[in-house]
Amino acid sequence: MINIVTFVIMSFFLVILPGPDNVILTRNTLREGRKGGLRTILGICLALLVHTIIAIIGLSAIIASSAYLFSIFKFVGAAYLIYLGVRAFLSVRDNKLKAPALSESYQAADENFFRQGFLTDLLNPKVAVFFLTFLPQFVEPHVHSFVPFLLLGFIYTALTFLYSLFFILLIDQISGFMQKQSTQKVIQGVSGAVLVGFGLKLAFEKAPA
Repeated sequence: MINIVTFVIMSFFLVILPGPDNVILTRNTLREGRKGGLRTILGICLALLVHTIIAIIGLSAIIASSAYLFSIFKFVGAAYLIYLGVRAFLSVRDNKLKAPALSESYQAADENFFRQGFLTDLLNPKVAVFFLTFLPQFVEPHVHSFVPFLLLGFIYTALTFLYSLFFILLIDQISGFMQKQSTQKVIQGVSGAVLVGFGLKLAFEKAPA
């Protein structure tokens, strides 16, 4: 038996906690509007589903129990966050803040936003450990089927999608102010600092005991 109601309530509060996802989502929505934000959401949600499958088949347990594997995963994820942060800083320096015109490069930009959302979540070992430790708390101990875990993973992903969709719609509504050049410089600078900060925090994260 699955404690659905409790799981949904707990998941909601976890989903709205600020993290690298919110930073990437905000930045990409401001750069390309709803389409950029939606591409990022889809990447994030796909990564969550991958983490669900990984947790089910036990690879997350291996990552969580092996300090070596955890460290590899951690440093790759940290490096990617720092890379995105540095790119944000460089965009401020180079003054490349306005959304590009619709052209052949537009589709490539969309795909890039999808990749950013996907990799930001996929390369975060804390997400893998989270799924490994959080999901089992809402399934009865004697249940050995993978179906309840898969259902919980889908529910968490759906909550993330709905909240993120609301988030980008809200940002898009105030995009007039947010798209001002001076505002964009501040946002890109802050986003860069936060992403680098998350990357450094992840790099120094200790493997679970």
